[in-house]
Amino acid sequence: MAATPAVRVEDLSVRFGQFQALQDVSLEAPQGSFVAIVGPNGAGKSTLLRVLLGLVQPEEGGFQLFGGPLAALPPEQVGYVPQVKNFDRSFPALALELVVSGIRRAWPFWVTSPERQIAREALEQVGASRLENRSLGQLSGGELQRVYLARALVHKPKLLLLDEPATGVDAVGEADLYRHLEAYQQRSGATILMITHDWEAAHHHATHVLLLNHRVIGFGPPLQVLCPECLSRAFGHVGHAHLGVRIP
Repeated sequence: MAATPAVRVEDLSVRFGQFQALQDVSLEAPQGSFVAIVGPNGAGKSTLLRVLLGLVQPEEGGFQLFGGPLAALPPEQVGYVPQVKNFDRSFPALALELVVSGIRRAWPFWVTSPERQIAREALEQVGASRLENRSLGQLSGGELQRVYLARALVHKPKLLLLDEPATGVDAVGEADLYRHLEAYQQRSGATILMITHDWEAAHHHATHVLLLNHRVIGFGPPLQVLCPECLSRAFGHVGHAHLGVRIP
C-alpha cells in the first residue's frame, strides 16, 4: 500500500471577489518530497500556501495534510517562511529573539535558558550561529532569510512551506540555503513545498515541480514538467535571459 501523501489537494478553487486565484487545483505530494511551485506573478502560488496554512478558505474543494485535516495536525508540525517580512527593521530586537518567537508563537519579552538553547541549535542548523546577538536591523537580506528559516525549524516540522526563500540572497548564499534545506530534509524526512521563480533551482533541487497558473499546468518530475511546451503554456514565453534559465 502506498504511503499517505504529505499533501493532498483536491479540486481546490479560491476566488477573491471577481478574481479567480486558483481553479480546480489537484495534486499529491509524497512524504519526503521537495516540491518547487513555479509560475508567473499572480498565478496563485502564495494563495496555495496560505490555504495550506489555514489563512485562506477555498471556495470549492479541499486538502489534507498527512491524511487528515489541518486541525488534526499539531501546529508545530508545519513550518513557514513568508516572502514578505512584516516588521519594523528599527525595532530593537535580536535575531535569537525572532527565532524564539517561533517557539512561543508570540514575541518573547524574556528568553528562558531552554528556549535559548533550542534557538541556538536552530540557528546552527542554518549556518547562522554568529547572528545570534545581531539586531534585526543589521541583518542583510540573506541573513534575515536564514534567521526566518531557523525560526521555522525550531519545532522540527514535518512540513515546511517556503515562499521565495532565496529573495534578496546572492548566488553563494542561495547555494548555501539549499544545502541547509536538503540537509534538514535528509535528517528529518520532512516534506518541503517551495515557491520559486528560479526554474534552474527547481530543476536541480526539487523532486517534483508544480507548474501553476491559476490551474495546474503540470505536476511531476522536473525534467517532465520544466519542458518548453509546459513553460510556454504557463508563462507565454520560455528562457528569458534575465532568469538565467537553461531548459533541460
